[in-house]
Amino acid sequence: MADIKRFSGRGAIVTGGASGIGFKTAERIVSEGGTVCIWDVDAARIDAAKAALGPNAHGVQLDISKPDQVEAAARTAESHLGKIDILICSAGIAGKNALVVDYPIEEWQRVFEINVHGLFYCNRFVAPLMKKNGYGRIVNVASIAGKEGNPTASAYSAAKAAVIGFTKSLGKELAKDNITVNAITPATIDTPILKQVSQAHIDYMLSKIPMGRFGTVEEAAAILTWLASEECSFTTGAVFDLSGGRATY
Repeated sequence: MADIKRFSGRGAIVTGGASGIGFKTAERIVSEGGTVCIWDVDAARIDAAKAALGPNAHGVQLDISKPDQVEAAARTAESHLGKIDILICSAGIAGKNALVVDYPIEEWQRVFEINVHGLFYCNRFVAPLMKKNGYGRIVNVASIAGKEGNPTASAYSAAKAAVIGFTKSLGKELAKDNITVNAITPATIDTPILKQVSQAHIDYMLSKIPMGRFGTVEEAAAILTWLASEECSFTTGAVFDLSGGRATY
């Protein structure tokens, strides 16, 4: 793997890049010759990630649910990287577990502000910078919940369904600009986000996976980096499962 240099000369933004799937993906991009700009809400995590990744890693602290911060971060990232070739949107929250009839309205809004609106802002402000350079790879992290729906996780499921629809739309809009836009729909991956949900919900999600295990961040990074590479040249507006056999369509 160390001899593969798919990302030499490429600059990548990875949202949520200081931990979990985002960090592992950033790590792989750097190991394959790329330079990354990590976007995260937690400054301490950014510093730790940069220290682990070395001189080819930069960081921007921001709240992606604030469009003015995202617009400024895109300009900062372009300055750090020289040009932006890749955007991987892995930042997100799980939200509370509750029945729809009991779901807190403020929590519903918070999940959408980050998982949908925040992702939209990232795509919205980075895509023009890619168009300017005539090249880009955008990968949005959705979820199997967006295709099947998980009980007591209506906000998360609905938000990730929105990510799928948004990705398909943007993929068509940018199809002639040498910019691909794709999404992945993981089943549960063993990451810190599991700390946000109940054990009963974790047990439910595991029971739905035919392989009988959760996915790993390494497996997620493998498919994300292919979608972010030049090799992914005739695939856009597509959704890739990473579900251990759970996905039924």
